[in-house]
Amino acid sequence: MNIEEKQQIRERINSEIMSATEQVIELKEMTQPIAPDAAIGRISRMDAINNKSVNELLLSKTEVKLQKLEASLAYIDKDDYGLCRVCKQPIPLGRLMMLPESDKCVDCA
Repeated sequence: MNIEEKQQIRERINSEIMSATEQVIELKEMTQPIAPDAAIGRISRMDAINNKSVNELLLSKTEVKLQKLEASLAYIDKDDYGLCRVCKQPIPLGRLMMLPESDKCVDCA
């Protein structure tokens, strides 16, 4: 992988980190506890609790993605960056641009 390709991936990772960070902030706001004395109907309250659960799961997945992105950014200057950690074959540039946190090729994933 050449320097220009790594720079493209670095920019993509930074963009994804910014996006994921913003999403984490929004999701943390959306997963605040629901007050039991809130003036909403029983059905609306059940719906709010369900939405909170969905948002908590999304928050967890987004935080994991953010950790993987940060690890990829720290690892990008290593000589073996862009190689599948299982089969040691190059990961296609297109895959790294779409999923910059990838550390496996399509076959091994």
